[in-house]
Amino acid sequence: MHSVSPAQPGALRRAGNLCHYPDKTSIGLSWRAFGHQFSQARLQGVTGTVTLNPDEDRDDHIEVTIPVGTLVASNSLLTWQLKSNLFFDAERYPNIHFVSSRVASLGGGNYRIFGVLTVKNVSRPVVMLASLDSGKTIDPASGSLALHASTAISRSAFGMDRLVGVVDDRVNIALAIAAQGRKPL
Repeated sequence: MHSVSPAQPGALRRAGNLCHYPDKTSIGLSWRAFGHQFSQARLQGVTGTVTLNPDEDRDDHIEVTIPVGTLVASNSLLTWQLKSNLFFDAERYPNIHFVSSRVASLGGGNYRIFGVLTVKNVSRPVVMLASLDSGKTIDPASGSLALHASTAISRSAFGMDRLVGVVDDRVNIALAIAAQGRKPL
């Protein structure tokens, strides 16, 4: 259960603390509406940290904050609806939060990330499947890491239960995360 890529043993575990690049990290949402139409939205400005402990993999930790105000959908009406109290209620709940409880290696640069997702002050356990970008490990020269992760949630489980007959309950989430090692003080 080590967060280690077989391509370079110990690469992830040597990383220490990493900070996300907000401009290179994004969250994609997708769902079906009207029974067949595919809809999408994107959130950016993601901030957070990745902590990888070289001595104890149980200390590996990922935490991100996602500002709902950055949400952009395929058209301005849908963007407004998603930010409104019909769905995310961005004015009242400005952030989405994820905190991992465990990062488990599946081998071959693939990982299962267990954690808690909080949307609209409702917290639920989620499991994400993640893979290192193109199978690459952390670049030893720059200390950077890029990975992709995905999961799906029930929007009604997070208090977004309006328009049930129009919008599917299942929301697919795709994350593209870029992180850089912290510079020593």
